Amino acid sequence: MEQGEQLVTIAAVLLGAMTTHVTNFLMERSKNRHELHVRWDERKLSAYEGYVDAVRAGVFLAVQLYEVREGLRESDQGEAEVRREMVEAGHLRGRAFERIMLLAGDDVIEAAHELNAAVLQVDWQANGKHPGTLEEWRDRNRAVFSAINSFHDAARTDLGVSGSVSGDHHPDRDLLLPPARRDT
Repeated sequence: MEQGEQLVTIAAVLLGAMTTHVTNFLMERSKNRHELHVRWDERKLSAYEGYVDAVRAGVFLAVQLYEVREGLRESDQGEAEVRREMVEAGHLRGRAFERIMLLAGDDVIEAAHELNAAVLQVDWQANGKHPGTLEEWRDRNRAVFSAINSFHDAARTDLGVSGSVSGDHHPDRDLLLPPARRDT
């Protein structure tokens, strides 16, 4: 074999080795990026889920307090105990909100701010800090659940999930309320 043929063979082997190395490097980098993206999406989903759970738990406690205060429901728990639980739920909601601030995109953060504002209106009326009628109470609760739906939509978009929880396929739904009491 001549020296020129040997150089061509060596060059071909080196080119093949370099091509294999570059291809492996690019594939590994792509794999790492994908794993990082999936890991952050999992953390975002966990944060979004935890935040909505904390919001809903607080709202349910506010409903309980309001109904007890207004004589709409009897409870084994006293107002003071429910208020303490609401304070704790507020702390948990605040911690969950901080996770949103760390992980979420701008639209999700904005939706969370709007949801917090709506929840505070419910909390204040439940605690008697903000007066209002039963219809205003119901309107405030409707606003919270509408804000939860907006948060869900923003979170779904941030996570790349198609569809929405509102719109043409999911018409506005109202609160599920018991029938009016009849005094007999």
